[in-house]
Amino acid sequence: MHSFITLSFFSSLCSLSVLALRIPFDVHVQTPASNPTAHFPRQSSSNSIVPVGNTQNSFYYTNIMLGGQNISVMLDTGSSDLWVTGSVSGAKDTGNSLKLSYAVGTAAGDVYTAPFEFAGKSVSDQAFLLVTNVSSFSTNIHAEGYDGLIGLGPNSGSSIYKKLSGNSGNNPINRIFEQSSSNDYITMMLSRKGDPGSNTAGQFTIGEIVPGFENIIKMPQLSIEKVYKVTNVDQHWQIVTDKNIGIIGPDGQPIRYSSIAPKAPDGTIVGVLDSGFTLPQVPRTVSDAIYGRVQGAEWSASNGAWLVPCGQLINVTFNFGGVSYPIHPLDVSSSDFGVTFSNGNPACLGTFQPVTSAFSLLGEYDMILGMAFLRNTYTLINYGNFIKGGSNSNNPYVQLLPLTNIESAVNDFIQVRLNGQNTINSSQYTLLPASQQQHSPESAKEKKQAYEELVLSHWPYILAGSIAFLILLISYCVWRCCCRRKRLAKKAAKKAAQQKGGAASVGGFKSGPYAQLHDSQSTASLVMKPMGGSTADFEEDYSGKDTFARSR
Repeated sequence: MHSFITLSFFSSLCSLSVLALRIPFDVHVQTPASNPTAHFPRQSSSNSIVPVGNTQNSFYYTNIMLGGQNISVMLDTGSSDLWVTGSVSGAKDTGNSLKLSYAVGTAAGDVYTAPFEFAGKSVSDQAFLLVTNVSSFSTNIHAEGYDGLIGLGPNSGSSIYKKLSGNSGNNPINRIFEQSSSNDYITMMLSRKGDPGSNTAGQFTIGEIVPGFENIIKMPQLSIEKVYKVTNVDQHWQIVTDKNIGIIGPDGQPIRYSSIAPKAPDGTIVGVLDSGFTLPQVPRTVSDAIYGRVQGAEWSASNGAWLVPCGQLINVTFNFGGVSYPIHPLDVSSSDFGVTFSNGNPACLGTFQPVTSAFSLLGEYDMILGMAFLRNTYTLINYGNFIKGGSNSNNPYVQLLPLTNIESAVNDFIQVRLNGQNTINSSQYTLLPASQQQHSPESAKEKKQAYEELVLSHWPYILAGSIAFLILLISYCVWRCCCRRKRLAKKAAKKAAQQKGGAASVGGFKSGPYAQLHDSQSTASLVMKPMGGSTADFEEDYSGKDTFARSR
């Protein structure tokens, strides 16, 4: 196992599936011979600044206090729940059960509450999932440095929160900031093992800046790309790259990609900051642009990643808010996984993998910026109005301080990968022409996902269009019915008028032309009166009678 991920996938608009990424190869972890069960990093001099341990650049963990016990937990900005293994003294059972499924196994158990302390902050009755049986896990998480996981993502993604009523199920960070809305941010800095030039120590803070890194508050405030409210379980720390220059590839040119996120501005890419994800996942076209022009690069279907020569220095830079964030070349490819080319020769793993298992069916993001990216930044996440029950009405944001100096990073790479011999400009490491770039194959499953994403990511527009079409259809039907009724009414009125008019024309000489009698014998029936009769006599005899009745 190399990374947990709980980024939300929807099998429907209301169903959240908590998943994880399993890398099909092993990271080389060495447990200290002395006291092999101790994983607690050394405490900082400030209670609000806690050290972050590093397991071979693949897991980052720190200490929490739960029920009076020190427990080492993995830091995960990509999920929102707290769970631990073993037992917790004095914990109270809430009577609720929960199951979180990961690629390495299932974290299942009952939801408890217990006193909680973290980075100098405390909560009297924090809800958490107690996992008593870890036999389903395919790896020994304790040997890898931790006995649980603390989710640092938005509260809306918490499964425990959905289980418990009211605010009692809010995740740990939410509970902390409920109590105090001032300085409602966290900061995180991840160390890099195997880098002789790195002086960065892993540190985590709540509401405090690590001394010496105060310039982070001068960095641009990157707005969190909010998802639609009905799908806020898929809300993460999502930020948008600069337009048209979001990712600069190995050739120094921007990598072109069209975002799948419907609300993303044209020319930008949406990325999720996820400290629980070892290897970043990016769109396949981006991964191919990074590694496809490397001489000797090989796509590994079994590993689902590019393999490259370990001596190949690959430059990649991300741009956010007008600031460039170069990625250390030791983070662009990794020698920590023991992979080999198809001919058996040693290879390095391309860390920016094509996005597959972390695919967003709802199209809320394009890439997962995991540990290999976050090692190059000091990260501040301000929760703002994402805090349920908090008083901060400001929108949440992220600030990133660049940590990688390009010149120093190149020297580090030469020392580590080339044994101090600067051959990075030799012909064997020259990039292939763009016309010779290799492309990784897209599986049938990915094509299906892409189609599903195309539909689901545009559901608001499809829904609005369907409603509009339905309204138009109903309106048309009503209009047609009204028109038909009017025609029928008009026809009936005309017929009635004709009938009435015909009768009136005969009886009263008031309308219609004179109708000539066709039956010449009809006159025989007329009663002839003497001419001497008066007008009064005529009226008396024939008043009210149809004197000139039409023969039938």
